[in-house]
Amino acid sequence: MTTRMRGEIAEQPAAIRATLEALLPRTGEVEAVARDTRHVLFVARGTSDNAAVYGRYLIEARAGRLAALGAPSIATTYRRRIDLDGVLAVGLSQSGRTEEIVETLQWARDCGAKTIAVTNGGESSPLAQTADLALCTLAGEEKAVPATKTYTTQLAALAVLAIGLGADVDPGDLRRVPDAVEKLISDPGDLEAVVGGLAGKPGVVVSGRGMVFSTALELALKLKEACYLHAMGLSYADLLHGPIAVVDEDTPAILVAAGEGPTLAGTISLAERVTGAGASAFGVGGGAGLAGASTAALNGPDLPEWLAPMGLIVPGQLLTEALARRLGIDPDSPRGLKKVTQTD
Repeated sequence: MTTRMRGEIAEQPAAIRATLEALLPRTGEVEAVARDTRHVLFVARGTSDNAAVYGRYLIEARAGRLAALGAPSIATTYRRRIDLDGVLAVGLSQSGRTEEIVETLQWARDCGAKTIAVTNGGESSPLAQTADLALCTLAGEEKAVPATKTYTTQLAALAVLAIGLGADVDPGDLRRVPDAVEKLISDPGDLEAVVGGLAGKPGVVVSGRGMVFSTALELALKLKEACYLHAMGLSYADLLHGPIAVVDEDTPAILVAAGEGPTLAGTISLAERVTGAGASAFGVGGGAGLAGASTAALNGPDLPEWLAPMGLIVPGQLLTEALARRLGIDPDSPRGLKKVTQTD
């Protein structure tokens, strides 16, 4: 059985490549809109909110600007006005039609913020029309309900945003991302072993830290949406503060890491602690060190840490699709979900 989700996973190298070709020449426009701003406020929900977590870490760690995730309910439910002078508000919506996000971005603009939209909905979408600048991704239509290519192209757009904000990175490294993603699609690692290790389990903890925390959150969301698992996405710093008590024979851990960077050693140590306690630890990325400390492992991309999340989610997407089929679930149309979610 070939699912739409699996087909759209395979379209990601081309979608990322097209998005980067369209957006990389526009870093000067980002710089111009962001002039006279100091802070970045992300406005998003769901998968887009997980993408925003990546944007927050990237901008704080590499562009030296304070960034935060906004609470749309402050605008839409509490109707509070906040002084946003000096703030760059970035609204993320794959469809560009989520009313709550459109309304919140307009609220931010009315409160004095400069505004940027990141959307796959095109320049004519309500979100793009609301913003001072729209960074439109080129993922094409996504028919499966679980987001795959719209998520990774959002990450690509956020990398371009960070470059426009002066991030201390090599923009040329972005050109390596499509090929790295393509390699992971053809060789995701020990996929069958991880699927087998999760089949029949009621829940799982998914953990990563720093730049890859976004991947842990997104993979946990996908496992909830498409496999109906009780999946908990946590920073490993938070996991060690108490919730690690839930990791046992019936609740394995999926641990995510880039192949380099300051959080890798801690992730390997966590894998050793989990397996030492008799539970299963499934690695995603982290090179030979994490693979060696894990029960089974999925491959990661040959990319620097700041770009690793664009690749790390791909074996997680393949895992989600394969596990859903193993469980007899159609990953294209999970129960209770729609492609565009409107929040009261």
